[in-house]
Amino acid sequence: GRRRVGAHFGRGLWLDTAACREWVAHQPGLGAERRILGEQMRDRFGADPDIIGRDIRMDGTPYTVIGVLRPGVNDRLPADVWIPLSLTPDQIANRRFRPLLMVGRLAPGVTIAQAQQEMNAIAEDVAQRFPDSNTGRTVSVEPLQNNFLSADAVTNLWLLLAAVSFVVLIGCVNVANLLLSRGAARERETAIRAALGATRGRLARRVLTESLVLATAGGTLGALSSIWILQGILAMLPPGALPAEADPRLNLPVLLFTLLAAMLCGLLCGAAQAWQASRMDFNDTLKQAGRSATGSGRRRLRHTLVVVEFALAVTLLTGAGLTILSFWHRTQVDLGVRTDHILTFGLPVNEGRLSSPAEIDGFYRHLIEQLQALPGVVHASVSAPGLPLLGTGFSTELSIVGRPDDVPSLRPSAGVQMVTPEYFETFGIGVVRGRALTAGDGPSTQRVALVNERFVERFLEGRDPVGQRVAMDELVPGTPGFVPGVPGAPVEWHIVGVFRDVSNVARFGDPEAPQIYVPFAQSPWPQAMAAVRSATNPDALRQSVAAAVEAVDPELPLTDVPTMDEIVSASFASDRLNMALYGGLAALALVLAALGIYGVMAYTVTQRTSEIGLRMALGAGQLHVRLQILREGLTLAAGGLVLGLLGAYGLGRAMQSTLYGTSALSVPVLLAVGTVLLAAAVVACYVPARRASAVDPMIALRQE
Repeated sequence: GRRRVGAHFGRGLWLDTAACREWVAHQPGLGAERRILGEQMRDRFGADPDIIGRDIRMDGTPYTVIGVLRPGVNDRLPADVWIPLSLTPDQIANRRFRPLLMVGRLAPGVTIAQAQQEMNAIAEDVAQRFPDSNTGRTVSVEPLQNNFLSADAVTNLWLLLAAVSFVVLIGCVNVANLLLSRGAARERETAIRAALGATRGRLARRVLTESLVLATAGGTLGALSSIWILQGILAMLPPGALPAEADPRLNLPVLLFTLLAAMLCGLLCGAAQAWQASRMDFNDTLKQAGRSATGSGRRRLRHTLVVVEFALAVTLLTGAGLTILSFWHRTQVDLGVRTDHILTFGLPVNEGRLSSPAEIDGFYRHLIEQLQALPGVVHASVSAPGLPLLGTGFSTELSIVGRPDDVPSLRPSAGVQMVTPEYFETFGIGVVRGRALTAGDGPSTQRVALVNERFVERFLEGRDPVGQRVAMDELVPGTPGFVPGVPGAPVEWHIVGVFRDVSNVARFGDPEAPQIYVPFAQSPWPQAMAAVRSATNPDALRQSVAAAVEAVDPELPLTDVPTMDEIVSASFASDRLNMALYGGLAALALVLAALGIYGVMAYTVTQRTSEIGLRMALGAGQLHVRLQILREGLTLAAGGLVLGLLGAYGLGRAMQSTLYGTSALSVPVLLAVGTVLLAAAVVACYVPARRASAVDPMIALRQE
């Protein structure tokens, strides 16, 4: 694609000084056109460093290359080539000419809010002077990076950071519990050290040092493991998911941050044991002479930590469950079209290649004939400007004939697609009322149109749509008076049918937009998309389709011929990535929580061996002992489950804008999470419970 930009567009943005001077000095129409190459066009020339200054010919017009854009521009303003903008007097004079995007650099010290105030004042002044065209028109000033990071993308990044933080916290809780258990087992050693002269501060520093060494070793191992994990995540990212400024690799700052974070976590984990060591009664510990004992306060602390990590696991698992359920709902949506066995491709017809409506229509009729003649092709169609599921077409203001507009400058709008009659059969779009387009709907017959169900609901207020008339600006290149970007004279279209709503996969959850389909022959457009439905695997048609296009126009570069299923799959790439990341983190949290409760219950059994032996000596059976240990472990898990419901609800509310087809508090998800966690707790507690039931009462009492 190409973009036409103003003379000062590159200054201070992405062009070097010399290229900016030449760009600003250029006057359109004098000599060879200047052109800036984007990254993709640069790659087509083999990244030739001598490309600057060379003349290239495109669209039959000579161009001089004066620069190559820096990486990153295409993230926000995608284009292969950049050409100086020149406006005709008609475009300048027409106050409804609004295809331009304004890009500017704020003056030093000026904030976005201040710039917005100034633009609001300008918009109000223009609306007062030109009420017919500008009443109600507003201006929005936003940072350019917002064009790349949508609100949902920012929300997902924060949610992902929260999920990672939860996993880190669960890991910290586990390590803290292990250190507490280890500290309890080394109480006598600590008491002896104190008796030999070690101060409490020195004992605490020793504990913190051990934790720090452990954390540093773990952080180093984790950093090395992240090399392969990062490669796996990047492999799942859809093309263009990251801006060029992003540098997703393990560089020195990232490694230092990772190690510092690990060391900080180690210090925090060791703090509990250090605090316990500083409060220990050394005399009492030495008096116990090695007999197993554990304070109720320390036991409560360990149990509290288990409850906390289960609560965090519940929250994270609920978030993963909501993401998976949302993705499943998206994949089950009736898109309104059949995507199987369809091959699609765009036709980058050069500007000026087709100069009249008859020539445009004839060119695409010839193309459809060539495609229909291919073996295995069932239907072939052409549409402009795009394909179903990927947008709604040209956004065009309209009027319902016979109903006055409330505000002339704020007329309602709908998406307009120019389609050939075969379009509905190619994509399986159902006509629910009236008739479909036919080959008889030509340039010399009455203008007809089909509208979608949403259009009827929004604009026709329950009236019979068939027979209604819609007035829209004419959009036919090559007609007398047509100026690109300037609305033409209003013409009426007679509604002859209603078709099913077609979803926009890029905007799931939003109400379907009003759409109008008009015959391509009555409103031909030079740059169009083609689609072919095959009887067999569409991949086998790629070469024959390319040959058919070459037979129509050898100069058309047909490089990308995806199937419709591939296009739809690519639109779900971000959702699949989120599901994989949340699912992986949730699985890790589940394993850590299970290990945590296993560790606590195993330590409990070890500390209570004598008590268990005494109970069994007094008649308690193995089943009774097992159930007692299981009951204690499941009580902790249930406490974490209840506490985690609060966190799960809060996370669900935060995720609400990114979910589809589910609420923030999904009962099926909560039931599934509760079942999985309790099952994991049962498995984790069973081994310690079985070990407890296998205690020999005589050996246990003899040790005591």
